[in-house]
Formats: sequence, structure tokens, C-alpha cells
Amino acid sequence: MGSNLTEGLQRAPHRSLLKALGITDYELKRPFIGIATAQSSVVPGHMHLSQIVEAVKRGISLAGGVPFEFGVIGVCDGLAMGHSGMSYSLPSREIIADSVEVMARAHDFDGLVLIPNCDKIVPGMLMALCRLDLPAIIVSGGPMLKGLYQNEAVDLNTVFEAVGKVTCNEMTDSQLKELEDTACPSCGSCAGMFTANSMNCLTEALGIAMPGNGTIPAVYSKRLRLATESGMQVVKLVEKHLKPSEIITREAFLNALTLDMALGCSTNTALHLLAIAHEAEVKLTLEDFDELSRKVSQICYLRPAGKYHLEDLDAAGGIPAVMSVLAAGGLINTTIQTVSGLVSDRLRPPHDLDVIRPLNNPYKQEGGLATLWGSLSPNGAVVKQGAVAKEMMQHKGQARVFDSEEEAVTAILGNKIRPGDVLVIRYEGPKGGPGMREMLSPTSAVFGMGLDKTVALITDGRFSGATRGAAIGHVSPEAYEEGPIALVKDGDEIVIDIPNRRLDLNITPEELEKRRQSGIKKPERNLNGYLKRYVKQVSSANEGAIIKA
Repeated sequence: MGSNLTEGLQRAPHRSLLKALGITDYELKRPFIGIATAQSSVVPGHMHLSQIVEAVKRGISLAGGVPFEFGVIGVCDGLAMGHSGMSYSLPSREIIADSVEVMARAHDFDGLVLIPNCDKIVPGMLMALCRLDLPAIIVSGGPMLKGLYQNEAVDLNTVFEAVGKVTCNEMTDSQLKELEDTACPSCGSCAGMFTANSMNCLTEALGIAMPGNGTIPAVYSKRLRLATESGMQVVKLVEKHLKPSEIITREAFLNALTLDMALGCSTNTALHLLAIAHEAEVKLTLEDFDELSRKVSQICYLRPAGKYHLEDLDAAGGIPAVMSVLAAGGLINTTIQTVSGLVSDRLRPPHDLDVIRPLNNPYKQEGGLATLWGSLSPNGAVVKQGAVAKEMMQHKGQARVFDSEEEAVTAILGNKIRPGDVLVIRYEGPKGGPGMREMLSPTSAVFGMGLDKTVALITDGRFSGATRGAAIGHVSPEAYEEGPIALVKDGDEIVIDIPNRRLDLNITPEELEKRRQSGIKKPERNLNGYLKRYVKQVSSANEGAIIKA
């Protein structure tokens, strides 16, 4: 194995360098497995990944492979939230994918183990393994445990929403301090079905991770055993020449979308699955999301929509149990390949019929996400309908227009938003933000101030997986590309109709065109470095915000 590095007269210098690493002649004949890790002391979800790496190395060695560790960057969305740092979060996905590609190709690895945990790191690594098509497996760091505040389960989202409660005098500063000290009690990806955990769960449905990858808590020793088993399994994949292109097929994507709808995952999955499919050369569109949204019921009700956390889902049987319920209803393909057998080999009955409900008693009749089209979003928009209050599923209201997230937050916390308003936050798309910033601060402020059942938010940016309420993101085309959202004025009526998948600006086509002819004044962005290059190449949200050459 690793013949391009190790075999023949001309590879004597290469062998010498490998021996400088401590590699023996015996190991030169074994499969070389690259381990990409996002370990850092910056991100709570990644602070423990060195332990996962060591467990993976042990598994690779036990199975007869040689492990080689290298690092990639990782942005903590929670720490980057609400300021200019969030402009770098989504763009970091491309750097991660490129970094893995560079290291794998340059060093001619026979296989890969990819160790992410949070937000953009998971899809970035998935994009890379599809691009490389080397035998590979994902093993994440696992979810954080839920916190406990005044005998109630809490998480990071609780703290974000508490800011609004303090502003309207429903919580004291000392109570907030107690909450912030207890809400994030361990390492791991934030405890609800937010973006990181959504993507880690979907790796199981895509078949590229072992069962349990999405739900086993970060601090459980079971997570280390999973990592060791994943290290052993990747060597078997190399021996079988089983590549991602044989696993991550269109059928696997449809299984992942079905699971997405049943779990009520983050709206960010609509970006990331499209981008991963692009790398896998698999056709996937927002229409696929819409079709399955109408077909698949939401059978789990996890935070931020419901009361359960990832550790509760794990105790109830995890993703194998959810997929077994879906399989019983004929909603997933159980005959396709995964990194460890067929999908059918993984299915297990649920242990708790409230955490994972049967299909005849779902939390919601439709899937967790909905895709909306209309005069305000000709190319689509996305909402987590499973976390929208019943009162807001259909809503008409006057637009309150803001050209940045910061302007909107100032208005919300300044008590300048009225019940019934529709907040339009624009120039926050992939190009306009730039980087399509997440909007957890404004949505949490709306909820914390008790406006979640009367106020909607619409943006060409995106929302954190921790968002709940009538928060509609990914509006395409974005304002920077002169989409209709750029032409909205204060006082315009906006019509939201989630059941009928509509998002409309209630003005005449003639008025819309008149405004367009009058010209669109875009906010100035003083960009340099990576973001300047990113803006020139990034596509629209409805295409996954991918980089186009």
C-alpha cells in the first residue's frame, strides 16, 4: 500500500523521510491512513478531539494500517455569532474541503478518517471525501450534555434567548450569570438538534459513519469505542476498495433528507447537503427537499423546537431507531451500502416512544423543513417549519427593512418592533454578508422578548440550527444579486404561507419593476483577503453556496 511513496529505487528518499517519523520497514507495506482532525483549544466541540484521534489511531493499528494525523481549521459559530467573525464561518467550509484534498493527494493516503464535530467542519470534510473518492469514514466528537438551571434542562440557545428576557426585565443579571455558568456543562457540539448535530446525524443516513456517530455524547467512553471501531473499519474499506462514490449515492441522499425531515434538523442542512451532492456529482435540489417535506412526518421533537436533547435521542436508540421507524413506513431505502454493511443491518427498535414517535402519532404531519417560493423568493427560501408557532404558519405583516443584522438587533432590543411586523434583514447572503451570516441573535431576541408568535423574520442570510420561530432564510436571489428582497420598502405587506409553500411581496409587478429601474443602492463592504476572493466565486444559497471556478 502507499506504493507511490514507498516502492522502488526512486522512492528511497521518501522512505527515508517516513523513517524519520519512526515508520518501520514492516509498516511501509501496510495501508497509509490519513486522519484529518479539527482539534483545537478554541472550540468547545473540538477541545477533546485529541482523545478521539488516539482512539482512531489505535483502531487503525489494530487492523493493520498506519495512521497519519493532520489538522484543519474550525470556526465556533457560537463564538463568531453576532459580529463580523460570522462572515468567516460558511466560507471556512471551502478551506476545510480544500485542506483535506491537498493533504490527501500530496501524501497519497490509501484511506481517510475525518474527525469533525461542529457546523461547517462536518460538511467541509464530507465535501472533501466525495471529491477525493478514497475509502473514508467520518467519526465526530459527539454532542455536549445538556445543562441544568433551576431544575430545567438548558443549552446554549437558552442563554441567547435570555438576553431578550433580561432586556424586558423577565430575568435578572444574576440569574443570567447562573444560567451562563451551567448551560454548556461539557465538551461537545451544542446539545440540541442544531447544525452540528444535524449534520453528524445525517452522516449515519448517508452511510459514511458508523451507527451512533450522531448521538453518542462526547464525554461517554462509548464514543471512544466508536472511534476505535471506525479506525478498524476504514482499513477494511481500503482492503475492499469501497469508495464514497459507492456509498454516498442519490439514494443515500434521499435517505438523509428523509431523516432530516423526521428529526427536524437545522435549515443549514439545505445548504450543506446541496454542496456535498455537488461534490459527489449527484443531482439534488430544493424541490427534493420540498417533496420529502410533504411526505415525511416529524417524529422527533428536539431542541430548539421541543424539550429533548441529543443525549435523550441517544438513550432512545439514536439514528438506527429513527431509521427503523421510517423503514417500517417504507420511507427509506434499506438495501443500499454503508461503511459497515447495508442500511438494513443497522436498524434497531426505539426504546422511548415519545422521544421517537411512531409514524401514526407524529409530532408534526409534515417534515421539519419547508421550502418556500414566491415573488419575494423566486429561487426558493427555507424555514424550519417544525419550530414555527401555529399562529405564524400563515401570516401577513408590514415589512420593517434592515440592511444588516446589527441594525435589526438594535431595533429589537430597543423595543422598536411591533407585533405583526415582518423583519426583513438583507444584504446578508453569500455575497452580500459576505459569508451568509447566521442570525441567532435577532431570532433569540425576538423569542426572549415574547414576540415569537407575532413577529416573523426573513433574510437572504441564514439562521442558526438553534433558531426557532417564523424565521425564513436563504431567500434567493439575494439582495446583493438584486433579487426582489433588495426592493422591499418599510410598510410593504409581506405574505407568508408555509402550508402552501409561498413567500410573497404584496405589490404589483409594475411597482416592483419601477423600483428596480430607480436603482438599487448596495451597502459598501470594504473587503480584503479571503472574503474578497470568496465573494467573487460563491454561488447562490439555492445552489448550496458552493464555490464556482
